[in-house]
Amino acid sequence: MTLPVKEHALRRVLTGELHARTFEPIRAPAQVSHMAFLCGERGTGVNNRHLCRLLEHFGAPVPEELGQYYMADLGDIRLHWERHTEFVTYTFTRSAPFDHPFRDPVIRRIPEDWLRDCPGELVTAVSMAMESGDMPERDLTELSQLFEGNIVVGSEVVGGKGRAWSDLRIHDDGLAWILLRNDGLSEAQAGRLVKRILEVNAYRIMTLLGLPMARKASRSLSTADRRLAELAARMADPEAQECGHSQNELLSDLSHLASQIEAVAAQTTYRFEASRAYYRVVKQRLEQLRQRRIEGLQTFTEFLDARLAPAVATCESVGERQRNLAERAARLTALLRARVEVDLQAQNRNLLESMDRRARLQLRLQDTVEGLSVIAISYYGVGLAGYALKGLEGMGLPVNPALGMGLATPLVAFSAWLFLQKVKRRILRDEQLD
Repeated sequence: MTLPVKEHALRRVLTGELHARTFEPIRAPAQVSHMAFLCGERGTGVNNRHLCRLLEHFGAPVPEELGQYYMADLGDIRLHWERHTEFVTYTFTRSAPFDHPFRDPVIRRIPEDWLRDCPGELVTAVSMAMESGDMPERDLTELSQLFEGNIVVGSEVVGGKGRAWSDLRIHDDGLAWILLRNDGLSEAQAGRLVKRILEVNAYRIMTLLGLPMARKASRSLSTADRRLAELAARMADPEAQECGHSQNELLSDLSHLASQIEAVAAQTTYRFEASRAYYRVVKQRLEQLRQRRIEGLQTFTEFLDARLAPAVATCESVGERQRNLAERAARLTALLRARVEVDLQAQNRNLLESMDRRARLQLRLQDTVEGLSVIAISYYGVGLAGYALKGLEGMGLPVNPALGMGLATPLVAFSAWLFLQKVKRRILRDEQLD
């Protein structure tokens, strides 16, 4: 019987998320093989199909739908599969006595063709062995020989109920080796311990993925920094300020450089942010181990902090440098754009002044032409009046054409001027209405 209420669509999903990173109890002695494949945020279907292929090989039940994790029995091997944001992990556990911790890892019982076809790129592979408390203890010399003479890192964990050792190196079999000793851990505690150490190992690699990218980006940013300084010097050059063509070239170069800086940032920002996030998880898991020093050995926290902290600091430094360069390029571009705008405004002002001078000149010419037009119209008007007076004189009327033309001249000139002024006012009135 379910509750007679409306349930939130994500209620069960979010409740299941609390158990998405669960652990399995482990009984010592036991051997564990762990692999993590970088596959990106996509490719879920490919990984799901590959997991189902493994289940079918061992005759294990194949689920209709896979979530973020899955557990299954593959005979005497227990499989724990997890889907993370960027990578997929396979953990194979076998609780049984062993002669040598790393000579016969569990992964050797997995089909080679299935391993060969695993999607993604392998970022970490671990062979872990957990010895029971009744097995003979190993001194530092034996531990060094077990790890092929490499420097061993180790500490007491879970408040002294267990111990963990590793050289954190990749051996000839392609696996990193981790040895645990159960000195009073319950099966649940042992399961949590194994999971936390495997997570530390996986997340430390994911943290370091940003370091090569930071080094590569740093070289590109050094070149961009020098180029930006050169462009700033060119902007400060008085000759370049006086040459509009040079300013256009500067603006083009600055825009190109800014796009290059943004391209580097687009390629690296996600990786740097991920490195910081993974580093926080590593530190959290290390704290949960509750380590205590074993005399003569570095703890896992000391060893990893000495290597991860500078790597993350490098990523943060390069990321900050990218942001500063982008801001500087943006400021220089804005300054140059403002300078170009000022120059354009000055050119526009000079153009308007030139047009104003031409308009005034044209007005004066128009006034001159207007005066000449009055003279011309008067000339022809007086001529017409003269022809009329001569005609009247020829008809026998007592008319003096010369005197009449003389008297008509000022009248005709004034009438012509008055007519032109009226036409001019009408044109100006029409323009104002438009």
